[in-house]
Amino acid sequence: MDTDTRRPDEEIPFYHPIPTADRPLAGLTVLVVEDSRFASEALRLMCLRSGARIRRADCLASAHRHLNTYRPSVAIIDLGLPDGSGLSLIDEMHRTSPRVPVLLATSGAERQAAARASRNAGADGFLPKPVDSLSAFQTEILRHLPPEMQPRGPRAVATQLLCPDRLALRDDLTHALELLDQDRLPADYLRRFLLGIARSARDVGLLETARALPAHLAHADRANLRALLADRVAGMEAV
Repeated sequence: MDTDTRRPDEEIPFYHPIPTADRPLAGLTVLVVEDSRFASEALRLMCLRSGARIRRADCLASAHRHLNTYRPSVAIIDLGLPDGSGLSLIDEMHRTSPRVPVLLATSGAERQAAARASRNAGADGFLPKPVDSLSAFQTEILRHLPPEMQPRGPRAVATQLLCPDRLALRDDLTHALELLDQDRLPADYLRRFLLGIARSARDVGLLETARALPAHLAHADRANLRALLADRVAGMEAV
């Protein structure tokens, strides 16, 4: 027997999650524009623990496809993307009305300069890599949210550090090897990509190598970098 007593023209209520002390970002949709799978996985874990939904774009073109479909509550944009600078997307989203409530930048390359440039482009805040502190992640988003989207009552400080799946890091290292094999090597992009994953993975050796990379990689530079990356990948496969 049909027990639905609603009128035919009555709308079905839509459930919208309410933020709580332990899930302060419940109800939010976070768009992560990030080319590193390892960094994206870290942010996915942050969103999962915080109650937010996550969508990911790995380049500017993909980000625009997302934004043509919906408006996120929060956007976290890496500055070094394969098809251009994240600063251009931040500037565009900052000028778009209605504006995304929280617009954050992230980078692992020249972080102080990146933070200044992102603020000048219109970002509300900056998340330096590695992004592995749940407390810092939640705090940076919550302090820019409008009052009506804030969780009510006191919030316990989340002290844990989240560690992404190392398979995602291996995928990033493999991608860097593929970039090295290109005839027209995008050296500047490769350097920024390596700086980001080195910071995210806390790999001091790779970080120092990436910092020292010249603007134009000679054959010997490519060979040395290829050997280092291949060694990292082989070591992960042996574990």
